[in-house]
Amino acid sequence: MHRLLSLVFAAALAVVAGPTLAANPQVELDTTAGVIKLELYPDATPKTVENFLKYVNAGHYNGTQFHRVIKGFMIQGGGYDSEFRQRPTRPPIEIEAEQSVKAGLSNKPGTVAMARTGNPNSAQSQFFINVADNKRLDFRSPDAQGYGYTVFGKVVSGMDVVEKIAKASTGAAGPFPSDVPTERVVIKSARVVTPAS
Repeated sequence: MHRLLSLVFAAALAVVAGPTLAANPQVELDTTAGVIKLELYPDATPKTVENFLKYVNAGHYNGTQFHRVIKGFMIQGGGYDSEFRQRPTRPPIEIEAEQSVKAGLSNKPGTVAMARTGNPNSAQSQFFINVADNKRLDFRSPDAQGYGYTVFGKVVSGMDVVEKIAKASTGAAGPFPSDVPTERVVIKSARVVTPAS
């Protein structure tokens, strides 16, 4: 009887405690302008987060630059090294912008989203960090004008670094006619870090 009560008590404690939830993965971008730490949302955008982490773990982002910087809009990187050589990429992923909006994510200041071409399912390695309320980039409808851009994370520290990059003077460089920082901003390393408990 005593053993049965102990088992019942242990089961009750397990129900009260609930399952242990894994913390969201975090990625640290050590740039020439300072350190930016991102928290990712795999529950909302599993394919996008998996894709981003594969590039991080493969060292893809090490040595790439923020090649497109628009003050009051966003900073974009992840595709070109400091000599404007395009990094090889894996096949594009399916857009998850509708899922991200349903999960309450939006292209607001400090959020991270995947860059893409006019094809909604063309995101590969390039990403951008919003520095303004860019809600117009959120999913609205399943058509060319409404697909939007998948938000998959946010800056949890180093937003001052993001703002500094966003205010950099820009011009033409490499294959780009404008919006390239005059002083290159390079991601020295990108790595997955354990979230603080």
